[in-house]
Amino acid sequence: MSEPMKSHEILPSENPDDNGEHTNTLAASSMDESSSESNSESDDEVQEALELKTLESELSRSPSNYDLHVKYIKLLRKLGEIDKLRQARESMSEIFPLTPTMWQEWAKDETTLSSRPEAIAAIEKIYERGASDYMSVPLWCDYLNFMQEHEPSIRECSAAGVSKARNLFERALTAAGLHFSEGIKIWENYREFEQAICLTIEDSDTEGKEKQIQRIRNIFHRQLSVPLADMNSSLHAYKVWEVELGSNLDVNSGDLEGISTHVASAYKKALEMYNARVDLEEQISKSGVPDRERLPLFKRYLKFEESTGDPARVQILYERAITEFPISSDLWIDYTHYLEKMLKVGNVLKEAISRATRNCPWVGELWVRRLLCLERVHASEDEISLVFEKALQCSFSSYEEYLDLFLTRLDGLRRRISMAGEMQVFDYAVVRDTFQRASDYLSPHLKATDALLHLHAYWARLELSLADDIVAARSVWESLLKLSGTMLEAWLGYIKMEIEKGNLNEARSIYRRCYTKRFSGSGSEEICKSWLRFEREFGTLEDYDYAVQKVSPRLEELRMFNLQQECKTVATIGDSEHSSKKKAREKRKPISNLLDDQSPLKRLKDIKDSSQKGAKKDDDKGQDVSTTTCVEETVANAEMMDSRNEQPKEQNMHGKAKEQNMHEMPKYTDQCTAFMSNLDLKVNYEDIRKFFSDVGGVQSIRILKDRETGKSRGLAYVDFCDDAHLEAAVAKNRQWLLKKKISIARSDPSRSKKQSGTRHRADRDGPQIPTGENASIKGRDNDGIQLKGKNTFAVPRNVRPLGFTANKPKADEEDEKPKSNDEFRNMLLKK
Repeated sequence: MSEPMKSHEILPSENPDDNGEHTNTLAASSMDESSSESNSESDDEVQEALELKTLESELSRSPSNYDLHVKYIKLLRKLGEIDKLRQARESMSEIFPLTPTMWQEWAKDETTLSSRPEAIAAIEKIYERGASDYMSVPLWCDYLNFMQEHEPSIRECSAAGVSKARNLFERALTAAGLHFSEGIKIWENYREFEQAICLTIEDSDTEGKEKQIQRIRNIFHRQLSVPLADMNSSLHAYKVWEVELGSNLDVNSGDLEGISTHVASAYKKALEMYNARVDLEEQISKSGVPDRERLPLFKRYLKFEESTGDPARVQILYERAITEFPISSDLWIDYTHYLEKMLKVGNVLKEAISRATRNCPWVGELWVRRLLCLERVHASEDEISLVFEKALQCSFSSYEEYLDLFLTRLDGLRRRISMAGEMQVFDYAVVRDTFQRASDYLSPHLKATDALLHLHAYWARLELSLADDIVAARSVWESLLKLSGTMLEAWLGYIKMEIEKGNLNEARSIYRRCYTKRFSGSGSEEICKSWLRFEREFGTLEDYDYAVQKVSPRLEELRMFNLQQECKTVATIGDSEHSSKKKAREKRKPISNLLDDQSPLKRLKDIKDSSQKGAKKDDDKGQDVSTTTCVEETVANAEMMDSRNEQPKEQNMHGKAKEQNMHEMPKYTDQCTAFMSNLDLKVNYEDIRKFFSDVGGVQSIRILKDRETGKSRGLAYVDFCDDAHLEAAVAKNRQWLLKKKISIARSDPSRSKKQSGTRHRADRDGPQIPTGENASIKGRDNDGIQLKGKNTFAVPRNVRPLGFTANKPKADEEDEKPKSNDEFRNMLLKK
């Protein structure tokens, strides 16, 4: 027990003796030492006073600093500043829950100061407040002892006093009687009180005596049915008490012989429960174990108790855990969730969630649960509003938590207004004000998010359903569009509201405002198509024609843009996936993505311009510098040229080499590539990828497109990660894809190439391909492939081009002079 505060006593100074002489030398020395001690104490008081002012100043600036409150209270208690100490404790208890030790100190300090009846009532309230903050057996024991010693009615054993004491003991047992290691203290205290009452009853009052004895026996029986520490000593105490009453029991034995059957059965069951929990209790009670290790042990214990299905034991263990770890938000969330699910007692849940928000005010979920709990217990609007305002003053970790808090408050207001007759006494202005506060606070941080969209859509809907104000609803949507005008969902939500209200002209006006806006993904196309659907369903023919006139150019513009982006994406993927497999002798450049990004007429113009410029001469070195990229092209509907051009080692900075490099395509080796033909012209990259989904290993896809129209030629190359996947892909030859039976063969340019010293050389090796309408290709990699109709102009690269003679002497091949860049370009343009 801490020492009670004492007021400073002022000692009288010594008087001179009768002769007027000074005190002797020893007395003078004693006075010097006293003076020195007095000066030291004076210095300490000055230092403490300075520290006190400093703490007061810091608390005025930071009233929510827990540590400052604790230091301030300790210093005031040391200095004996009673009035300031009371105020400091009250101020701290309004913000934070005090620890059980702090409540005990407060109650004992007040007990020391006064024992008047009015002081007793005030101290009783202090104990009650402390017991509601945390579950503490020592605090309950102090409370019970205080009431027995100082409450006159209990001390005098009056009927009212005894009844009050018994109620208090029963509350203590409910709160902490199941505490495994310390609960026995409350049971023993209860028995001692009842035994003291028994001694006050006269022996002549046989009925009263017997009734009191039975009451004590019932307390023993209840205690023996609970798994508590030191159960053997409790059983021994019970036997001794029964022997004193005349029972024939063996006090020294540990068996249950002579005890009633139901008591023995309950004790055995409690002993089994004790044995199942003793190890868990030892783990959480070990001294020196850090909190980060003890908390998981508590959670393990809680999981075990929940599996047994006894809500009272689970609740008492949660209370023990939060007393040890009061700022563990996970514990509070689990505790309140358990109470909601299992106990479903309104007042108990309300008190627990209130304590949770006091201990962990930074957790938005706890405040949300508290608002919902208050609504379930039908709390007043003033109480709910007060809790909501307190929650807004807390610092949450994310703005989504503030949004959830606002929405929970708005949900409660909506339900309250929707109740019959509630609209007459409750003003809708509160709802509108709450929405406005939420929008003002959250909009800067949640721009263009679904959360902000949901908030404003909810607001607009309530403006229509509760306030019946279409102007206010439109104002809500307009305010959202100013913040998140790039969100397609915001425009569609606005339009949907107008359509549901039958305001078709207003909806049409919104379409006209937004169809040209740039939305993410396919949103721009979706809003255009949505306008057309709207006019089909609601508009006149003139309205539909007008929408088509406006939307068609926009859709064409979006289609061309998406085509450009698709080509760039394919080029980027191919570059990243093949960069590690490049070899100097296999380098080539496929069709530039610059050509795919441009319109057909623009591409044709660029090709002609580049052919006219040709290769430039370097003035200093006299070397040819090429400013064009390699073009993979099909010529004369019967020949496919695969021209390869190495990147120039030196580039003329006076030309356009720098500009050309910005549009270079990835270089493909075709070492593990499948050639697909007879494709449906509607086949896109995703269709091919899905077609090979069962095979897997697809690295990149290249669909060949017509230079003039930009449409698919029905041909494609698919690169795989290894030969195993490629062989599996070739095995899918002659299968159907979008209503057409496709042909698949391996593309192997290594068989048709010589050494890569020559830049442009046509494929020469392989069997001759007969000409004609039904020409077939036979060979190792593409047996049975039939090329018919318009697609006979191009074949896989391992097949000889049309017109090649297999019997042509090899020497002629080697002696043929390679064409230069200019010659190849001129030949291509003539073709």
